[in-house]
Amino acid sequence: MAFEFKPFDKIAEVILIEPTASFDERGWFAETYRKSEFMRHGVTFDFPQDNQSFSTSRGVLRGLHFQKDPASQGKLVRCVAGEVFDVAVDIRRSSPTYRSWVSAVLSSRSRQMVWIPSGFAHGFLTLTDSAEVAYKVTSEFDSSLDRVVRWDDPSIAIKWPIDNPILSPKDANAPLLDDVDNNFIYK
Repeated sequence: MAFEFKPFDKIAEVILIEPTASFDERGWFAETYRKSEFMRHGVTFDFPQDNQSFSTSRGVLRGLHFQKDPASQGKLVRCVAGEVFDVAVDIRRSSPTYRSWVSAVLSSRSRQMVWIPSGFAHGFLTLTDSAEVAYKVTSEFDSSLDRVVRWDDPSIAIKWPIDNPILSPKDANAPLLDDVDNNFIYK
C-alpha cells in the first residue's frame, strides 16, 4: 500500500495525506498509518494516544483546540464516518504564516487524512447529519495545558461554511487568539 503526501500551498507544514485503497466486490481496504512511510515524508512522531469523536448532527463545530508546551500535540486526523470541514490555524508567533489557516473536507469516502503539527490550533465542522472523527496525537492529553481559540476570531477570519454552528460551552466562550495563553514561537 502507498500514501500520497500533499503539503498545503499556503502552509507547507500541514499535509493532506491520501492512502491508496484496494477495492473488490466486498468493498475496500486501506492502510491508515505506516510509520516508515510517514517518516519518509517528515511525519516522524510516535503516537501515544488515539482520540475519537462522534457528532450527532450537521453543524457541530469542535475547536479551535490546541495543547500548549511542554506537551503540545501534533495530530493525524481522519473522518471515519460522514464528512467534516477540517481546519488548521498557525498560532506560532513570529511565523511567516501566523494566523493563516488551511482547510480540507475530510470524509469516509475520500479516506484522506490531515497531518497538523504542534503549534497549530485545530477544529472541524460536521457537514453531514452525523460524523465520526478519529485522530492520533503526539502527546497524551493534559487538561492543565488544554487551550481553545474562538472559532470566529476576526483576526483569523476562517471562512466556515456555516454562520451559526452548534458549540460546546467551552468553545462558545473561548478567547480570541490575542487573549489566549499560547506559548508557541516560530523557530
